Amino acid sequence: MSKLMPAIFFGHGNPMNALSKNSYTEAWGTIGKSIPRPKAVLAVSAHWYIPYCAVTANLKPRTIHDFDGFPEELYRIEYPAPGSLELASRVKDLLHPVAVSLDESWGLDHGTWSVLKHVFPAADIPIVQLSIDRSQPPLYHYELGKRLTPLREDGVLIIGSGNIVHNLSAYVWDKPGIQPFDWALRFEAQARDLMLKGDDAPLVNYEHFGRDARLASPTPEHYLPLLYVLGLRQKKEMVSFPVEGVDGGSISMLAVQIG
Repeated sequence: MSKLMPAIFFGHGNPMNALSKNSYTEAWGTIGKSIPRPKAVLAVSAHWYIPYCAVTANLKPRTIHDFDGFPEELYRIEYPAPGSLELASRVKDLLHPVAVSLDESWGLDHGTWSVLKHVFPAADIPIVQLSIDRSQPPLYHYELGKRLTPLREDGVLIIGSGNIVHNLSAYVWDKPGIQPFDWALRFEAQARDLMLKGDDAPLVNYEHFGRDARLASPTPEHYLPLLYVLGLRQKKEMVSFPVEGVDGGSISMLAVQIG
């Protein structure tokens, strides 16, 4: 078997990270320099959360500015990475018999480009996005991740982009350096411990963590990309956390690298 390309879950946080130079974005850049150069990237972003499964199938995916109320400079950012019809078709085949739509209307949303702008600043690696089917339970997403494993053998970097803890209602915007909420730290610590042990079942059934889970992920879209990455992990494969931190008290910036 060929050496597997790593798979990485990124906590992407505030869209302003696209413009910022901080500990998170610098760590993203370090990741890009430390891993083998991928032939292509398959991204599962929290921000393409629709009621069916789809992959982007356009040669020049547009840069989507899917947020409001930010400085004009952020809306001027373009990330002109190419798409890949070959990879889109390969994903469709690997996920069969799940019905996968080849989508030409979507592009790269900020869950993808705000991170990859730092990881691969040249924007010269083909990128395809896979949607998150919001009509399906967590186990479905974990199992879909497993089916994508052959892509790692083909030199494709698979990334999930979301946040293990993501509660915007509790987010403190005007106090830089605020301490994380205790429930955010507890939930992240439990998740890290389970990942180190290779015990995925409680992470798939994360709602069973009770109040901490309800506060950490009041809606599932930012958590689910993690399950795709966990599904890609092979037996006894190393897991590491190349980026750490909690922003605004309630947004985990933890990155999880498999391999």
